[in-house]
Amino acid sequence: MEKIAVIGAGAWGTALAATLSRAGRSVLLWAHEPEVAAGIAANGRNPLFLPDILLNGVTAVTDLALTADADALLLVTPAQFLRALCRRLRPHWPEGRPAVICAKGIETGSLRTMSEVVAEELPQAALAVLSGPTFAIEVASGLPTAITLAASDTEMGHRLVRAIGTASFRPYLTDDVIGAELGGAVKNVLAIACGVVEGRGLGDNARAALITRGLAELTRLAVAKGGRAVTCMGLSGLGDLILTASSPQSRNYSLGYALGQGQSLAAVLATRRSVTEGVASAASVVGLAEKMSIEMPIASAVKGLLHDGADIDQTIEGLLARPFTAELGFGRPGARVT
Repeated sequence: MEKIAVIGAGAWGTALAATLSRAGRSVLLWAHEPEVAAGIAANGRNPLFLPDILLNGVTAVTDLALTADADALLLVTPAQFLRALCRRLRPHWPEGRPAVICAKGIETGSLRTMSEVVAEELPQAALAVLSGPTFAIEVASGLPTAITLAASDTEMGHRLVRAIGTASFRPYLTDDVIGAELGGAVKNVLAIACGVVEGRGLGDNARAALITRGLAELTRLAVAKGGRAVTCMGLSGLGDLILTASSPQSRNYSLGYALGQGQSLAAVLATRRSVTEGVASAASVVGLAEKMSIEMPIASAVKGLLHDGADIDQTIEGLLARPFTAELGFGRPGARVT
């Protein structure tokens, strides 16, 4: 795997291109925006995303067909646009070529995970998922990062680890694709909840409670969908949740914080170029949970705030009024305490 294509030149795609170049790979970076490709060609920098990062050895293109001869392709488009992108890629995709899914979300409407979407649109691709606690600017700057690489084909997974890993960008391999990708999708919704708590001034105790109980919700959904609980305790679950739910660098946390401060969702989104994945995922995560009869009160509360016009203070009161239940390891988890 010497030649790798990164499909999507936002902040995360740009960061991955930078670290792949440091790993010694030949890197193609497909950009939707012509000005991004032109800027990288002219001075080696992405003028719209991470403009301070020098992209040595990265070739930017705007023609998807030019990525067809790469040894592996990293799909870094926003989750709700992944299906359309895969349809455009299908005529150019050779049998067995690895598709590494770097988008975090659940498709609205279909309630499909990202691996299910890619499997439907690119049945000839070999699938993997890259997910974990990563801020793009830190990865692009070469700061130490650990991340999960999930692939059901473990031999391919080992080849991908060797291809993308560096001393500072460290992939940890698993074969639990479902667990890894659901961790990445649900943590964005929970990060919005934690931002609301901080914006409302409810304290660190409340944020710690949300992270912990949110992790229980994430794990219930992942296990019901066929993932493993232990995956949810790793980098793609707990690790990503801790990072995203506790830092203003997180788009989801900062959006929740703004909502907690009294700003409207429309006003917050109007100021952003990058997609805040948790907004769409809130509805699809709750839809998937309801379909599978999984109780996710925190995710449901976030969905209510974002999509149903629910009042923040009444939503918080509703969560605090829920019955006392047993914790994991004591009787039946979730059983009410009388």
